[in-house]
Amino acid sequence: MAIRTGAEFIAGLRDNREVWLGSERVKDVTTHPLFRPAVESLARLYDMQHETAYRDVLTYRSPSSGQPVGASFLIPRTRDDLAHRRQMIKTWADATCGMMGRSADFLNTMVTAWAAKSDYFAQQSPECAERVLRYYEHCRERDVFLTHALIDPQVDRTKNRAEQADPYQCLGIVDENKQGLIVRGGKMIATAAPFADEILVWPFPPTLTEAEVRYAMVFIIPVATPGLKIICRESFTKLGQAVDHPLSGRFDEMDAVAVFDDVLVPWERVFLHKDVRLVAQLYAGTRIRELTAQQTNTRFLSKIEFVYGLLCHMAEAIGVQNAPPVQETLGEAATFIEIIKSSLLTAELQAEVDPSNGVMYPALQPLQIGRTWAPRMYPRLMEMVRRIGAGGLMQLPASVDAFDSPIGPDLEKYYRGAKIAAREKVGLFKLAWDLVGSDFGSRHLLYELFYAGDPSLLMAGFHREFDKRACMDRVKEFLATT
Repeated sequence: MAIRTGAEFIAGLRDNREVWLGSERVKDVTTHPLFRPAVESLARLYDMQHETAYRDVLTYRSPSSGQPVGASFLIPRTRDDLAHRRQMIKTWADATCGMMGRSADFLNTMVTAWAAKSDYFAQQSPECAERVLRYYEHCRERDVFLTHALIDPQVDRTKNRAEQADPYQCLGIVDENKQGLIVRGGKMIATAAPFADEILVWPFPPTLTEAEVRYAMVFIIPVATPGLKIICRESFTKLGQAVDHPLSGRFDEMDAVAVFDDVLVPWERVFLHKDVRLVAQLYAGTRIRELTAQQTNTRFLSKIEFVYGLLCHMAEAIGVQNAPPVQETLGEAATFIEIIKSSLLTAELQAEVDPSNGVMYPALQPLQIGRTWAPRMYPRLMEMVRRIGAGGLMQLPASVDAFDSPIGPDLEKYYRGAKIAAREKVGLFKLAWDLVGSDFGSRHLLYELFYAGDPSLLMAGFHREFDKRACMDRVKEFLATT
């Protein structure tokens, strides 16, 4: 099949999957009014792969079929390969203003990292390594859209998985037979699950003890697998004219809890099981961090570029772009862009080939700049939007339809900007409100705070892993001269 079209992606979602929105079982996520806008936005990404303007950036030639396949499946062996991957990720992210953090390239990258380190899975058995490679090729050649469900239900964080009142509060192995594993329990934060073809599952954070062996598993199954329920949060999709809800009307990628009711996972889709050490070390052992950090940082770069552009437009709209405090604010926002951009390019410049598999990995420490600083940058950017927009964010008409009503002349007079007409200013400020004031915007703030983990733990981890010896030695050498 190679690269799919948007229509083919949409058709693949009509598989009788069990998706719940409140008390409603959604019969078809592709036609439901609260899901359709996100489906269409994702379908647009697939269509872009076929367009002349994007094809060379978004695809590469399959090593098995010779057909074009998604560039997020490219196993990088040179710096040019790393740059190709980054450019592909950036192109897709720009198409959604960086608002869809779990577009297909994210999990494609994770499966690609596994394939590049398939020998890791061979420690469980040679067959597990072969399964990983076969699954990677399956995804690459069929342009599969994956999501993942990693986090245990937030019930009692003082207890580990085995200590919960219900042993299957967290997803665990009930039994195994000739067909595969039988699993039961829940996983939360399955972002984009209603729109994915398949779902990747493993315990994260991988803090497993020997007493938690039943929870040690890594597998992937179709979202439409019998016994799997996708329970969605409230939809943040806003219906109506796009100018009234420019972001929430298109890009709500949905978050969900995945509930497994004695689900059969075929052995072909089981990559690790009942090996606490291998599951616990999967993240570092397969070098997922390097490749996924390139994806997440690139997507974040796209998002903050968009926010910076919005800030500049807002300042010009009300004539404050030359005020020194505003210029200072805009300058600060611009530094965020350069910090993330520099970390990405530095990671490529410092990339090294892993002699065990011939794969070139971007340097991790520069990429960790994005993971540690994004949770600090994004709330600050949202504060900037609120400060520049101020009361203007709260005096917006309920709908742009009002311009064509008897109060239209009043809107044209009182809602205009310094040098722009009222309609244009209202559209601009409605975009800003959607970003910072809506439920959609609140969700994005929470997402950027926690998508990579607890921000304080990330920063502490960066300190632990940082090569501090040279810095400390300089202090000792200086003190020795006094």
